[in-house]
Amino acid sequence: MMADSIMSKAATMEIPINSNGDTGTLAEDDSLEQDLQQVMVSGPNLNETSIVSGGYGGPAGGIIPTSSIKGPAVRFNPEYLDRRRAPAPAPGSTNHNTNSAEEVTRGVAVEKLDSVKKWGINTYKCTKQMFSERFGRGSRTVDLELEAQIDVLRDTKSKYENILRLATALTSHFQSMVQTQQALGDTFTDLSQKSPELQDEFGYNAETQKLLCKNGEALLGAISFFVSSIDTLVNKTMEDTLMTIKLYENARLEFDAYRSDLEELSLGPRDAAAVVRIDMAQHDYQVHRDKYERLRSDVTIKLKFLEENKVKVMHKQLLLFHNAISAYFAGNQQQLEQTLIQFNVKLKPPGSDKPSWLEEQ
Repeated sequence: MMADSIMSKAATMEIPINSNGDTGTLAEDDSLEQDLQQVMVSGPNLNETSIVSGGYGGPAGGIIPTSSIKGPAVRFNPEYLDRRRAPAPAPGSTNHNTNSAEEVTRGVAVEKLDSVKKWGINTYKCTKQMFSERFGRGSRTVDLELEAQIDVLRDTKSKYENILRLATALTSHFQSMVQTQQALGDTFTDLSQKSPELQDEFGYNAETQKLLCKNGEALLGAISFFVSSIDTLVNKTMEDTLMTIKLYENARLEFDAYRSDLEELSLGPRDAAAVVRIDMAQHDYQVHRDKYERLRSDVTIKLKFLEENKVKVMHKQLLLFHNAISAYFAGNQQQLEQTLIQFNVKLKPPGSDKPSWLEEQ
């Protein structure tokens, strides 16, 4: 019928093909599209529930009458042919945005590659210089006065770290003793109320332990202040200076590495290529020399200020530690309280170190 005539018509049509293998413009495109739309509209509806493979759920023999077919199973999409007809992009045409993105990506890659190359050359030169110095084959720049000050600082830091460890241990042990005195005083108070025959004796001891506990908390405040100040001096002030010293030592190694490289090139032949390499080496040498001189000046200044700060801090903290310890073990409560006021030591309220009931949940 109509479908058979369309299929036979499509089978006998001649489709012109150009030299590139592309189909040419069909003279009967419009009529063919109309015929295809008509076939698609009149096709079977695959969504119909009465159509079941093998004849199950339908008429006997699996034959479906055309009167039971409702609606199209395949819908025509006009955008498909529009896309087929759209002209292909001309050969050699490029997208401006794509090219810009590619250029940016290429520029970043080249920059990273150049950075890695410079890092590799610098690492090689510094490693070579380090081994030369270690095996006694290369010379190194030495500032005897500055390096002596650096050695003194490292030794001082090590000794202050030992003071910090011992003072921290003393704080922990003394805090345990104060807590024990507190518990002992509470026990004496309880027994004083429950033992009439020893009420006075238990009462005296309870008052003594409570007084020792109060003075112990004052001494703990002084020692904690001492520990905190030493910790700041060692782990912040001294450490900051040592970090600058580390940068200075790295700059010194780089400076000597490029200095040795320039000296080696200067002893070689003086052809055109060698002169260019010498000029580049002279430039790198000057850059690293300026960096070395700048960091050496920074280290000198920081060592000077560190020494002044260390003397000032330790003078105050050692005086506080001595006066607080002496007043506590002499039983001079008034002198102990005066020491805390003198050095502006503020005690924590009782129980402030304990977690709140919300934190314990």
